[in-house]
Amino acid sequence: MGAGHAHRLYVPGASPVHRLPPQCKLVAVLAFVLLVVATPRERLWAFAGYAALLAAVAVAARVPLRLVLRRVVIEVPFVAFAFLMPFVANGERVRVLGVAVSENGLWGAWNILAKGTLGVVASILLAATTEPRVLLLGIERLRMPQLITQIATFMLRYGDVVTAELARMRVARASRGFEARDLRDAGVLAKSVGALFLRSYERGERVHLAMVSRGYDGRMPVLHDVGATAAQWSLAAALPLTAALVTLAAWSV
Repeated sequence: MGAGHAHRLYVPGASPVHRLPPQCKLVAVLAFVLLVVATPRERLWAFAGYAALLAAVAVAARVPLRLVLRRVVIEVPFVAFAFLMPFVANGERVRVLGVAVSENGLWGAWNILAKGTLGVVASILLAATTEPRVLLLGIERLRMPQLITQIATFMLRYGDVVTAELARMRVARASRGFEARDLRDAGVLAKSVGALFLRSYERGERVHLAMVSRGYDGRMPVLHDVGATAAQWSLAAALPLTAALVTLAAWSV
């Protein structure tokens, strides 16, 4: 599926988690997230158990805690929304630190914060231990239509190319003394976006012609075998199976 390049989210390593086939990790993470979502929000101890499981995966994958915490910042907008819920939700009011807030809103905020954070951390660990191009191979192994994986592959490969082109256009504008100050400069920026679209479209045409001239027939050559053994599936299943025990306990209490 083409020669890939390291992605900024990927943390190179040789841990057991890194060596697992991508389709195994995808299924494990999806099952884990579904189990977290299915857990009653009132079972606080269950979410602590899920967090412990993710911490164990991070230790096994040798992913630094500081890196995980830094990337969790991506959910800040959702956290801000969660903190607003106790003040805007309806229902019985309770006093917290002298402030009257909605009890339903508090539970709703906790629900979003706990489940959202666990899902984000699981995704961070998946991205940190799996190269994006290999992840796409795993998605294809799970019977995703190849056309979709090809589109995603080219987006991944040429996203950086388009970004670099945009940076060169910015430098060219600056070298000519242009600096966007207000809405009157929107016309120049709009023309830049149009030029970037045309260049990207033309590049895509050239790449497609080059692929056809090399025998492209709608299928990309697979350069990496990502088949999974029964032992690898069993190892990947450790996370969702343990999480399933926590979920069952949470519903049975």
